[in-house]
This record gives sequence, structure tokens and C-alpha cells, in this order.
Amino acid sequence: MTELRSAVVNALSIDVEEYYHATIFQEAVNGVTTGLRSRVEASTDRVLALLRAARVKGTFFVLGEVASEHPAIVRRIAEEGHEIACHGYHHTLVSGQSPEEFRMGIRRAKAVLEDVGGHPVIGYRAPSFSIGPSEQWAYAILAEEGFRYDSSVYPILHDRYGDRIAPRFPYEIWRKGREGLIEFPIGTVRLFGVNLPVGGGGYFRLLPGRLIEAGIRRVNAGERKPVMFYFHPWELDPGQPRPSMAWHRRFRHYVGQGRHEVKLAHLLRNASFGTAREVLEPTIQNGRS
Repeated sequence: MTELRSAVVNALSIDVEEYYHATIFQEAVNGVTTGLRSRVEASTDRVLALLRAARVKGTFFVLGEVASEHPAIVRRIAEEGHEIACHGYHHTLVSGQSPEEFRMGIRRAKAVLEDVGGHPVIGYRAPSFSIGPSEQWAYAILAEEGFRYDSSVYPILHDRYGDRIAPRFPYEIWRKGREGLIEFPIGTVRLFGVNLPVGGGGYFRLLPGRLIEAGIRRVNAGERKPVMFYFHPWELDPGQPRPSMAWHRRFRHYVGQGRHEVKLAHLLRNASFGTAREVLEPTIQNGRS
């Protein structure tokens, strides 16, 4: 019997990029992707079919370059009632950009996504959650460029990103006068004084799906708060090329891909999900951000 869905609506998000855009993959091949064929259109269609079957809407954080090269993907996402959001133009870490480079990139991506998708784009997520303590300047630029919320903070201890002392639920991260920006962190459950990841990505591929589901239920029922969950279309594509790379990078990139779609389908049946914009709407309206 299918479990009852929680009354709390969580945010489902998908980072639309090629398998070779992933930071781990880029590092493994030293940024050389010549000869690697695009697979993003087929893998994104697979995600759309999954969400259609589950009758769930989500937020798609799309790279500007993907939208430019595959505009039909963005149109299909929009036509099926999902939210289009921004993942930058190229999959370049914010920590590797100057403020002006960052501004030009998000401005370019936003323009492409709005032109192709036909709707205002108000959400942003940095590639690999790369807005850290040294990149706080990015929040002001996002607000100035018309974004209303960001989802680049992961409140966990991690070797590559994350801020374990950051708030775990949506909060205002920047304001100046009438301009403000809401942060919607990636989902965690707090146990024994530690934030544990239940927000998707590699952790969802690695850990038992029912364990993640239990964590989400705990947050929804015990704290009455939404969880931000994310994944990538390439995680549903176990047939993608596998060039030679160090074992630890191979493990991080490919672990659990074979059963990822089945686990996602089960999760979508047993927890309530909607778009980030839907979940944040009361906060955005009340805060006039």
C-alpha cells in the first residue's frame, strides 16, 4: 500500500547539465571533453516522463549553454508546467569568477531562459554549491539582476562545499531597501546535534532510499518544514561514457546510477513535492523580496 503523503510540500529541483559538466567529471578529464556526445536531451526527457507519471511538478535549474544549444528541452519543461530557474551560463564555479564575470554570466543565462521558456526566471543555484564565505558578494548581484531566491547553500560538513552552521530552512540571506534575496538550503535532518544530508545528489544514490525518505518525513512531521531535494538528469543515465579516472572520482560520479530512477519513483510516491517557487511564494510575497 502506498504511504500517505505528508501535508508539508517539499521542493523538488533538477540541475539540468550534461554528464560531462559535473565538477568531478571535469576534474577527472582535466576539462577535456572533446568527442563526448551530448546526452542531456534524452536524460531530461527521462526526468520529465518520471515526473509526469508521478504527477509532480519541479524546478529545473538549467544551464544557459544547455538552453542555447537545446532550446526544445526548455520549452518542454515549461509546457509541462514546471518552473524554469537558472544554473548559470557555463558550469563554472562562482569561486572561479570575478563579480563582473558572475554578473554577465547570470544575466546572459537569465535572458536565454526567459526568451526560450516564456516565463520570468527568479531562482538561481550555483554550480556545485560554489557560493562560499568568500563569494558573499554574489547575493547582492543576484538580487540586482532580478532573482528572488537562491539555493546554493548546503548546511553540512563537506570536503568541497557546504556551511554546517547555516540555517537549515528558507531564510532571507540578503537585503537592501526593497530588494531582498531568500535562501532555500538543500535539505538536511538534524540528529545528535549534526546536520545529515537528505536533500539528494550523490547521497541519495549512495544511501538506501528509504533512509532518505525517513529523514524527510522526520523533518516534515517533526519540524513542519519543507526539504529542498535535488538531482541531475545524468544521474538517471547509467549508459553515459566512462572515461578513465581515479577510483574516488569514479565512485562519486557513478555510484548508484543503475537504481536511481527506481528510488526516485518511490520517493515521489511517498512524499509531497512541488516547485521551489510554489513553496516559497508566501515568504516572497510577505517579505516583498
